[in-house]
Amino acid sequence: MKQFLIFIGKILLVLLLSAFALDFIYTSVFVQSETRNKVENVINSKPQKYDVIILGTSRANNHFVSEMFEKEGLKTFNYGMSGSHLFETSLLLKLMVERGWNIKNVIVETDLNLSNEKRDDGTFGRFMPFMHQSKTITNHFKNEPDFTELYYVPFYRYIQFDAKVGFRAWYKTLIDEPTNSLANKGYYPLGFNPKANMKNNIESLVPLRNRYFEEIKQICKDNHINLIAVTTPMCSNVKGMEYFKKVKALYPEIKEYENVVEGDQYFSSCGHLNDKGARLYTAKIIEDLNFVK
Repeated sequence: MKQFLIFIGKILLVLLLSAFALDFIYTSVFVQSETRNKVENVINSKPQKYDVIILGTSRANNHFVSEMFEKEGLKTFNYGMSGSHLFETSLLLKLMVERGWNIKNVIVETDLNLSNEKRDDGTFGRFMPFMHQSKTITNHFKNEPDFTELYYVPFYRYIQFDAKVGFRAWYKTLIDEPTNSLANKGYYPLGFNPKANMKNNIESLVPLRNRYFEEIKQICKDNHINLIAVTTPMCSNVKGMEYFKKVKALYPEIKEYENVVEGDQYFSSCGHLNDKGARLYTAKIIEDLNFVK
């Protein structure tokens, strides 16, 4: 019995040491990468200077054409991330500030994403390699129910978020395989899809006085950043457009642009403009809004 317990103890010790070793190996690769996605690009960056930073979900990533701002003399990057929520948007802005970025204007897409305060695991997984390198990430995440095991159990976070930071992502990062995440200064253009479903129903959504949007507002106030919060276009056949009136009632400072692009020929899907539509929308934003220079 004693020998059996010693044998089991040795196995557990080997597993624990292996977990620590794998954690170190994976983290060592991810913390040196700047080019595979927007999270790594911010976390591993040196202090930057931007006239305009764009934040939000895919409805930011696909809607704001960075080069059009640049033609107006505004150094711009679109850090919108498909699938993200305001949980991740707030964290990304915190990391920019933590790394000493000088930002004059922040455009934040604030529409459908106001309806929840949850994290998006697909997006948040990209932050996992840096949990022990950034107090900002640790503090942002510490109230999540699975914080303890993700923070303290070696290699567990890489297993839990295998789709984003597992072996496949680790290997591609190791060999520095290029992606298009940072192309076009972060803007991701969509094409016209003739088979797209141009219907949507958002009647069940209810905008919240969202804690993460409140964080974004406070960060901008504390760091003298001009915050511009906007809604983004929807296609013509949407049920529940009263949602946007509720957004405006809750946050009068949010500028309304959900109806500014008319015609489904400008949409790739009901909630996403194609490139032609995005350029119409961006032109209207540049025309209407005042940017600090």
